[in-house]
Amino acid sequence: MILETLLVFVGIIAIAFVFAPLGLGGGMLFVPLLHYGLGWEIDGFLFAVSLSLTGVVSWGSGLTHRSEHLVDDEVLKKGLQGAIPGAIFGVGIVLALGDGLETAFKLLSIAMIVWAVYKTVQSERKMSEHSRQDDDILHPGIQLPHLQIGTGLGGMLSSVLAIGAGVIYVPVLRTFGDLEPRKAIGTSLNVMMAVVPVAIVTHLIVLPSAMWDQFIAEFLLVLIFMAATLVGSRYGAKYGIKNLDERSIMMVFTGIMVVIGIRYLFDVTSLVLS
Repeated sequence: MILETLLVFVGIIAIAFVFAPLGLGGGMLFVPLLHYGLGWEIDGFLFAVSLSLTGVVSWGSGLTHRSEHLVDDEVLKKGLQGAIPGAIFGVGIVLALGDGLETAFKLLSIAMIVWAVYKTVQSERKMSEHSRQDDDILHPGIQLPHLQIGTGLGGMLSSVLAIGAGVIYVPVLRTFGDLEPRKAIGTSLNVMMAVVPVAIVTHLIVLPSAMWDQFIAEFLLVLIFMAATLVGSRYGAKYGIKNLDERSIMMVFTGIMVVIGIRYLFDVTSLVLS
């Protein structure tokens, strides 16, 4: 068990380092890492731990991006008006769906990832095709209803899948918040800095007593994992800001979304066939 715990520890640092400069929290990998690495059941306790690690990534990387002035506070405030209610609503959905949660929301995640990849590729293509056109065409400004609906879906998925939902926030902020890639990533992380704690608290409020006992028993280990996440996210954000250009960041971002989508598709197919 010591070896498995050490491998999970290293995996957590690696996930935080890679995901931090991309505006992602890492929850889509934290959950399977803890589930398969430590044998933890996929339940409210695991969701709370994954969200805690995701929250540390968002704070570690988000503060670094803010110090580099890569956050748009106007778009952030408007986006949170959709994301925070979405996170609270998402916990209600978790309770309502019960055993049907995994299949239903992995299907929804696949749909959201396909949309996110499409919007990211479309945005890059438009910038290339219209690079010489008037700024008013390229930068239409904040599209408020679409922005808040998009961040609301991200907040809901954050609670339902124990993720940061940067896979949703980044393309939403780019498309409907009129932000360039680096500011979309920094603003996405700052959305998570507010939304993930709301999701954690809401999950803990409805956590059954047996899972509270597990949370208390594993509390020291969770704190160690959170410290590892903070180290990985801080160094990952600094490296990404200094060494990756915007096109490289978006290529890596899109690639990770595709990999995550394939993983969920495989999971859903396995559940259907079993």
